[in-house]
Amino acid sequence: MIGLMGGTFNPVHYGHLIICEGIREEFKLEKVIFIPAKIPPHKTDKKIAEAYDRLKMVRLAIADNPFFEASDIEMKRDGSSYTVDTLMAFKRIYGSETRLGLIVGADSLVQIETWRNFNDIFRLADIIVAPRPDTQENHLDNTIIKLKSNYGAKIFKFSGKAMNFSSTDIRKRIEEGLSIRYLVPPPVEAYIKRNGLYIKG
Repeated sequence: MIGLMGGTFNPVHYGHLIICEGIREEFKLEKVIFIPAKIPPHKTDKKIAEAYDRLKMVRLAIADNPFFEASDIEMKRDGSSYTVDTLMAFKRIYGSETRLGLIVGADSLVQIETWRNFNDIFRLADIIVAPRPDTQENHLDNTIIKLKSNYGAKIFKFSGKAMNFSSTDIRKRIEEGLSIRYLVPPPVEAYIKRNGLYIKG
């Protein structure tokens, strides 16, 4: 199975990397592909780094892990990026027989029925759920039971603990001139500083 980890990665941090390495080992994944999302034009939040910068930071963060890859597939697509379209694209790349494992946070899973063509997502990929400190365990378990029953979804829970890392907190620390050492890999920290990302102003 190939793991797919989408997200804004604004910026990528150790929480993303630790979770994905744990999931790779637990579920014996061939590899994990990180897929930074392209931000739709209507998003005007100035704290969102440019797509190229976010992709570059991901590549820097995973450079020393032979089981991690980065993909610009969503960034090259015109218009908004939808998970179902990304999964179909990877099925074309790797073949219909290749199992895909979509890695999502617990907060995303409980909202997945609001996603575009979400029932097709269950047809295209297994779902691997990473715990989140802001999602109640019983709510997550009830959601998994419902999705399996109603849509035949194949959902697996990662046994690792929730990681209390947050891109929002990291950006705030940068704004306040505080250290982000030990929150992001050193090459990512250096890239942020060198390019003046997330500085208030």
